[in-house]
Amino acid sequence: MNQIATPLTALLLSIAAAGALAQAKPEEHSAHHLVTAPVADMSEGEVRKVDKDSKKLTIKHGEIRNLDMPAMTMVFQVKDPAMLDKVKPGDKIRFVVENTGAGMVVTELRLAN
Repeated sequence: MNQIATPLTALLLSIAAAGALAQAKPEEHSAHHLVTAPVADMSEGEVRKVDKDSKKLTIKHGEIRNLDMPAMTMVFQVKDPAMLDKVKPGDKIRFVVENTGAGMVVTELRLAN
């Protein structure tokens, strides 16, 4: 009986551990990896103004789906001031915006192809 119980116990413990990992919250998995938004999840826009002193970008953008925001031109804060060195007025961009307690913040930014 002991010879059967040991492999069966190991199998049951493996199944339980796999289930626990599958139920872990997404942020627990991504905490160890650099996560970037797929291009399909990014909004499109055009840089209108770069304000390095205020760490802000003015962007004429299309719909921002994750915020249910229609197309318009508005000013956004940037998560990383180094983003401002990568763009200039007139550049076509793809970007991700998050609504934080501090306002609308560009968290990712790429030049559009």
